[in-house]
Amino acid sequence: MANIKSAKKRVVVSAKRAERNKAVRSRVKTYVKKVDAAIASGDKTAAQAALTAASSELDKAASKGVFHKNTAARKISRMSLAVNKMA
Repeated sequence: MANIKSAKKRVVVSAKRAERNKAVRSRVKTYVKKVDAAIASGDKTAAQAALTAASSELDKAASKGVFHKNTAARKISRMSLAVNKMA
């Protein structure tokens, strides 16, 4: 453990942020998996609904700094492409 007060605070703050980032990342993964599952099942309406929710979660994560904005945009773009390719 750090000896200086400011260093102790940084340890606590970084642990708190890491916990929040882990939760946000996990939430995004869950929504992305729902999109993938809908695509695999061939249900276009469910896939579109899941895509809307997932892209919203990715945008929120990017705005909080959990994901880089280009990473979020790339993931959304690829999911959109996959959903649009469905018959």
